[in-house]
Amino acid sequence: MKSRFYRPLSLASVSPSYFPEIALYVRNSGNYILYKNHDRQFTEEDRHRLERTNTSFLYVRSGDMDAVTEYLEQNLDTLLARDDIDSNAKGTILYQTAANYVTDVFDEPGKTADIIRCRSLIRHLMKYVAGHEDALKALQAITSQNYYIFTHSVQVATLMMLVHDRLFRLNQDEMIDVGIGSLLHDVGMVFLSGQLLDKPDALADIEYHKAKQHAQKGYEHLQSAGTLSEVSLTIVRHHHEKYDGSGYPAGLKGDDIPRSAQLAALCDTYCAMTTDRPKHTALPGTEALRIMEDEVGGAFSPDLFYRFADVVKGKGKA
Repeated sequence: MKSRFYRPLSLASVSPSYFPEIALYVRNSGNYILYKNHDRQFTEEDRHRLERTNTSFLYVRSGDMDAVTEYLEQNLDTLLARDDIDSNAKGTILYQTAANYVTDVFDEPGKTADIIRCRSLIRHLMKYVAGHEDALKALQAITSQNYYIFTHSVQVATLMMLVHDRLFRLNQDEMIDVGIGSLLHDVGMVFLSGQLLDKPDALADIEYHKAKQHAQKGYEHLQSAGTLSEVSLTIVRHHHEKYDGSGYPAGLKGDDIPRSAQLAALCDTYCAMTTDRPKHTALPGTEALRIMEDEVGGAFSPDLFYRFADVVKGKGKA
């Protein structure tokens, strides 16, 4: 994953007061142009200049991401409390910080053991989701920034917490466990080659067999760390099970599939269908739901699908 040389950074998250001394770039016609070198401080004048040109994102070199991630996580409380940053911008900052965490985990899988970081991010996401009816809208900016697999994980976690918040009365610890499992649901992908992940056309049988191993491999990797709850591990292992028993890795059927895993399958599918990715362009939400409805009784529980659809349409409530 280190080959992704430039990473996006929302302009709202760059605070002149304490942003680290790293180079910042702007993107123009696919090219990355140096905006400021590491030895020049980013100023409020810079911010206003970029806002006047409708620049929403700056870019940093992947080698500087450790410093950026540390800066965002250490200052997240401060950034989210600022009155001069609107709600959507705060959502973008929060989602991007979580995506950076997932990127970090993919680069160095051993960091999944640092569950304190993950819990902190999920608490922030949980609070944002509960307090904003349009919590998913702020995701649209970062999901267009060309690092799909990482932002997809954040999108699934956000939708999972939104659905659980609207439909079920989970206590805070249970909700955090749901968020952690959702955020890390695809961590097994780290064991697949980059060529396989980014392949634009259909996978050959042997490639598909390898790709299917990610759920079990992710589960085994996280279980060995010994820091995740059974709820989180269940989501990672069983988010590709199908209601009719044709899923993987265990071929569970009907309500033998834990509810959290059934909902993860719904959220994973919906988010994948409504986001641009290497293999297809995004579908409108209504079209995605129409296609998913055809899989009711096959891939999805009828009861859970229609309750899920109501939440996505903005009609669901506990």
